[in-house]
Amino acid sequence: MKTRNLILTSIFTILYAANCFAQIQNFEWQGVQREYLVKMPENAESMPVLFFLHGLGDNITRLDNEFHFQNVADEYNWMVVVPQALNEGYGTMWNAGLTASTTNDHGFLMALLDSLAVQYPVNQDSVFFTGFSMGGFMSHCMAIRHGDRINAAAPVSGLITTPYANMNPVAPVRLLHIHGTTDPVVGYDGGSQYFGYQLGLSVENILNYWINANGCSNEPVIDTLPDTHNDGLLFVEYVYPGTKELRHLKVIGGEHNWYRNANQHDIDYMTYIHDFFTGKLSYDKVNNPTTGSLNIYPNPTNGQIKIELDSPTTIEVIDIKGNTILHKQFEAGIANLDLQGADNGVYFVKANGLTEKIVLE
Repeated sequence: MKTRNLILTSIFTILYAANCFAQIQNFEWQGVQREYLVKMPENAESMPVLFFLHGLGDNITRLDNEFHFQNVADEYNWMVVVPQALNEGYGTMWNAGLTASTTNDHGFLMALLDSLAVQYPVNQDSVFFTGFSMGGFMSHCMAIRHGDRINAAAPVSGLITTPYANMNPVAPVRLLHIHGTTDPVVGYDGGSQYFGYQLGLSVENILNYWINANGCSNEPVIDTLPDTHNDGLLFVEYVYPGTKELRHLKVIGGEHNWYRNANQHDIDYMTYIHDFFTGKLSYDKVNNPTTGSLNIYPNPTNGQIKIELDSPTTIEVIDIKGNTILHKQFEAGIANLDLQGADNGVYFVKANGLTEKIVLE
């Protein structure tokens, strides 16, 4: 019996491995066999295309096991393309300008798109790129080099490297940049505690780069997502209206992670990115009316504010950089907060799972 079970287990393992392997397709580009996965919904017509680019050292099979791209394709009725980067001596990595590599990854990705468009009913007017870490770096590259063919890009925890910062984008392109303020691997300031050197532009300079490229306003509309989970994170939206929308999701307290599962966090990145790509995100997405709001006044303020509390509550005030400047328990009634020692600018007040933006002036 044990022998029979062992044989059945072995057959299952072989079939499973063969099935995984069969999902990987090959595409020859400049004399090199490149690998990729493609996931499609059944009976789809004129499919939008989402390219998902992996991080340093990653591989597309592991990534598919984590993200379940077939589910993504079925849910959104999109084609999902997951290409594999080459091993450049530092592990699998995209040529995004961090090394002296001569691999033409941006050309490969566009050639792969052209090839898929011949084989499948692809809507080439709806092409999107996203990626994590090194994939985020490469998503910026694709937006810079191929914004005339890409509708939107959403780099996550990836930067613009110096070589690309010196390039002018071929065209304005809608862009969403997502980054955690405490990311030790790809730092918000462009540095890296992990690698020990500057990797690229700071997020502030990345936003300035795209503000200029997209003809956006320098003054963003700043909103906060409802803070309903005790996960130590605060998601703040910066929207820069312009010829092509520029949006930044600043994850205060966020590390080098792709945050998912709306049951554990206030946001699921894949859903948020999809909503950005399809234009579902609005400029006034602050404090969903179903979650209630804090009664704070006056706002704007000179630093003296009052908050109405129905019960004893801990109040936290966070500055725009993610630093906590006040954390204090208050009794029910009117809480008086004195922030006159703080610099002028935007702050976030958190209490009872709610977050409100205030302005000191």
